[in-house]
Amino acid sequence: MTLSRRRLLKLTASAATLPAVAAPARAQTYPSRPVRIIVGFAAGTTADIVARLVGQWLSERLGQSFVIENRTGAASNLAAEAVVRAPPDGYTLLQATATNAVNATLYDNLGFSFVRDIVPVASIDRTPDVMEINPSLPVRTVLEFIAHAKAHPGTINMATTGTGGGAHLYGELFKAMAGIDMVDVPYRGDALPALIGGQVQVMFAPLPQSIGYIRAGALRALAVTTATRLEVLPDVPPVSDFLPGYEASGFMGIGAPRGTPAEIVDKLNREINAGLADPKLKTRLADLGLTVLSGAPADFGRLIAEETQKWGKVIKAASIKPE
Repeated sequence: MTLSRRRLLKLTASAATLPAVAAPARAQTYPSRPVRIIVGFAAGTTADIVARLVGQWLSERLGQSFVIENRTGAASNLAAEAVVRAPPDGYTLLQATATNAVNATLYDNLGFSFVRDIVPVASIDRTPDVMEINPSLPVRTVLEFIAHAKAHPGTINMATTGTGGGAHLYGELFKAMAGIDMVDVPYRGDALPALIGGQVQVMFAPLPQSIGYIRAGALRALAVTTATRLEVLPDVPPVSDFLPGYEASGFMGIGAPRGTPAEIVDKLNREINAGLADPKLKTRLADLGLTVLSGAPADFGRLIAEETQKWGKVIKAASIKPE
């Protein structure tokens, strides 16, 4: 049977509208079952707490459970790989952190590319660190610290929490920009007790873990690693006041497997940004010492690319190799 020209054009026009209808329908029905957010760090860590706060918000907004799954090991690479290998349907998400960006350069034998294989969904926060010392060290400013280190070479021990971790890289960047040497002393786990006890003299530590000790006087904060001062430590200047251009802070956000439909990514992005604007959730994050960072998926993607390049340069310059 031969179709008339008018009938053929009508059928063609109808078919052309199908994809436009299907995509919104898929977004409207998502999620129709529980969603996993895989976290590469143990329960109770800052990354885990943030994931649970965001997961609770999404559960309330979208009417499905967002379940946190802690998959530790290999410096969070196991968690990232699990998401990379998952179906790209929006039901397996990654709590993406700055560690993932660092690992992209630190490890040369990963079976995946974080930048290529993880789709940025939404940023959540920047995680500030503090340059802090044992109060017995006779310095009170960054400039005094640099002068002391130059006058007493080889006597400053810097605590880190493992090769390639934030404390290590932030310290290496500081050493390079200040032109000083410090002895790296790695700890497996919490290094703050060693700093408080005087076994080491300085550490670049996450603010959420340090703020209580600073307020109690057990540690002395010399500077924050962010580009500007923080509300929770208004009297503590940024390192960049003394070393222009210095900035070092972590980030957290949500990623998904490559190929996840754009309409699902956009829906999650909208809901997460709505949470970051909610006073209650903002307060919870601020109480952890975190700075809210909302934005579009493309904004998060640029941040990931910039941080990967930045810390890749530090890793290569300092010849850092994974343990």
